[in-house]
Amino acid sequence: MKFKITLFIILGLLVGVGYYLTAGYYSKGERAGTISKLSERGYVFKTYEGVLNEGGYSGETGTLTPRYFDFSCKTDSTITKLQRALKTGERVTLKYSEKFFQFPWNGDTKYFVNDVEFLTHPTPVPVETFPQHTVPAPASEAKSDSTL
Repeated sequence: MKFKITLFIILGLLVGVGYYLTAGYYSKGERAGTISKLSERGYVFKTYEGVLNEGGYSGETGTLTPRYFDFSCKTDSTITKLQRALKTGERVTLKYSEKFFQFPWNGDTKYFVNDVEFLTHPTPVPVETFPQHTVPAPASEAKSDSTL
């Protein structure tokens, strides 16, 4: 009887740890850029795989060097936003979570996009202009300049 209870507890712990490692995440964050690729991949388990072009400036060489961020996505509402961003070329912020491990049925990367936020175009700040008044020079100074 004790053996069965111990086996049941160990099995429960293993299932709990396994679930946490597949469903849990190591970190989460945001990245901004433009979507340069989005494709549906997989033989049995279909996921969307994409590439975010973050752009970038290299301070060491002084040149523009593109940085790419590979990601996976499984949520239909997020995929629709990603497709819109790809078609329009708008800058977006991807909110993602990083999984502990990459499993074959979860996608090609450890990074899973949870939401897409479209970046708004900055509105120009209105500049207040003040009328400029010119002050005429006094007549006595004008005569002294002409006599020199």
